Amino acid sequence: MAGFTFRYRTSGGAPTIKTLKAGATATITKGDMVSISSGKAILGATSATAMLGVVLDTGARTQDVSDITFISDPDAVYAVTDANARVAGATLDIAGATASQGVAASSNKEFVVVAPSTATQETLVRFNVGHHHELVAL
Repeated sequence: MAGFTFRYRTSGGAPTIKTLKAGATATITKGDMVSISSGKAILGATSATAMLGVVLDTGARTQDVSDITFISDPDAVYAVTDANARVAGATLDIAGATASQGVAASSNKEFVVVAPSTATQETLVRFNVGHHHELVAL
């Protein structure tokens, strides 16, 4: 299964759900990561420094018209399928297109591994410092 799944917040709180208009006309899939560009949500990609969180529904989006709903917490921990063993503290990049996002070897360091995992276990990640964009008010 590709994509990211919310597991928990390090603060112990419930996930914060927010909505922004789509910044591009495209299909965005549940489990995709989104980032912010010009005040709108777009599909997340490596080297993004303004990541928002994981999308909660699948749909074709129309730029400036459709909403994208996502979890917006900087302390959210997400599970992702990863065929590699990982150690806690390792950094990873986001990789893949909509419906097939995952993680890859790190150069841009969007994520930090939260707990060690084997190649057959899900990898738990959270946003690395400086890569999450906090939405203060909507």
